[in-house]
Amino acid sequence: MIKEKIRKDIFNVAKQLDIHCNDQFMVEVPNLKTHGDFSSNVAMVNSRLNKLKPMELAEKLADGLKKKKDYRKVEVAKPGFINFFLANSFYHKMLVNIVNAGDTYGSSDYGKKRKVLLEFVSANPTGPLNVVSARAAAYGDTLFRVMTFVGFHAFREFYINDAGNQVDILAESVELRYRELHGERVGEFPPEAYHGEYVRDLAVRLNAQEGSKLFHISEKDRLEKMKLFALEEIHKMQLESLKRFDVTFENWMSEKKLRQEGILEEALSYLAEAKCTYESDDAVWFSSSKFGDEKDRVLIKSDGNPTYFVPDIAYHLTKFQRGFDIIIDVLGPDHHGYVPRLKAAIQALGHDVNKLEIVYLQHINLFEQGQQVKMSKRAGKIITMDELISEVGKDAARYFFIDRKPSSHLNFDLELAKKKSNENPVYYCQYAHARIASILKKAKNDKITLKKFDIKNLKKLDKPDELSIIKHLIDFPGVLILLADNREPHRLASYTYELAGMLHKYYAVHQISDPDNLELSQSRLFLITAIQNVLAISLHLMGISAPKKM
Repeated sequence: MIKEKIRKDIFNVAKQLDIHCNDQFMVEVPNLKTHGDFSSNVAMVNSRLNKLKPMELAEKLADGLKKKKDYRKVEVAKPGFINFFLANSFYHKMLVNIVNAGDTYGSSDYGKKRKVLLEFVSANPTGPLNVVSARAAAYGDTLFRVMTFVGFHAFREFYINDAGNQVDILAESVELRYRELHGERVGEFPPEAYHGEYVRDLAVRLNAQEGSKLFHISEKDRLEKMKLFALEEIHKMQLESLKRFDVTFENWMSEKKLRQEGILEEALSYLAEAKCTYESDDAVWFSSSKFGDEKDRVLIKSDGNPTYFVPDIAYHLTKFQRGFDIIIDVLGPDHHGYVPRLKAAIQALGHDVNKLEIVYLQHINLFEQGQQVKMSKRAGKIITMDELISEVGKDAARYFFIDRKPSSHLNFDLELAKKKSNENPVYYCQYAHARIASILKKAKNDKITLKKFDIKNLKKLDKPDELSIIKHLIDFPGVLILLADNREPHRLASYTYELAGMLHKYYAVHQISDPDNLELSQSRLFLITAIQNVLAISLHLMGISAPKKM
């Protein structure tokens, strides 16, 4: 935000002085504080264009920039940098804007209403959501919230793989448990079956609804009924888990529906018309190697059934047909090899493959008392989203998942996530918000309010740590835009933690509310009101509560 203001000032001064100025220059925070708050290489980039030496051009621009009240000082440094020292009054003016903006601070029209489809979680409908799904949910939902906040027209979508062999196995697994309830000995449970306790629960619920009636219909009808029942119940289960995690979806896309509506045949027809398919060994192949894939891929097997690749092509075809400008798939790390063939299909279908972005979320390791928890359904340890929420809470779970880059492995410390102390980063951030609420409440009891506060008294905020806090607050809109552009929610977690730390340190050094010093107290209360405002927005964008008492 400040960088853009400086760039704008440079362009305006250049125009006034009839100096040619392209937009290739940088405005950056220098490594040394003695070089100013910000520094620009504009003179070096544009010196040849103006037939001047960099130092000469820098001096001309600096002379014009010095006249602007927002700069305490503007200096020129070899070999042609312009260093900017911001005036305290500029910081104070921005602080007023932050407080006045309230819960809209940081929002913008940056995204220009570009349509974005975010597909994430998309867990198999054959069981409860696990911790891997929880990381995807926290990541995708936070990215959605921020992109929406900065002006994108974003949508969340969950793809349900409710067709194919896996759901047939689910139905067979439920039937085995159902038969057990009726006294049958089914022997050893098949290794390919779903073994989780939730399958037994499904059978119990089905039995309560149907009793023994299902034994009086054909095996085909019985398995179909069990399949539909299990899919519906697991879908409800997943919806409830996501609701507890404060995640919702604008759309749920069903593979079964794609098949019923003939989208698979439509995709295959388009590929054939593009002359990108051929027959070999009684199968239909896609010429994906023409588009950079390492080899061609089977579309229709020799038995006439489509491979898993075909529904994925069909699903992505609908994404492009729905007119999205940006399509983001959030996938696990085991999908790296799968993406080239998918991108090849998109190219073959005649769509802009650059619209599709793939985000890979790396593996999660759960740790408890220093020991890694085995991610096994039979181990009795935490593996589901619901169990994780019950153990550490929704807020801690979301923060821990957001806090790391998606490309980084995540070691999730369960003991740390449960701590009610400043060692726990989410507690540390939430406590900063609650601490401010407590300070404001005490000030009100001491008859210190901002009702008759003169904004001009903000000049009393002249300490280095006060100006550093304001500068950090000013950076917030830029952090959100950077996050949205780079698809990196961890930037918001880091920003919030740093802001919380600044508040805690400030509180430890300065008396914020002092009845004997009304004007200074009001100025500091104004400052912490801005901090609380930004903390609340940040926590909300991460799907984390902002308590007023802890």
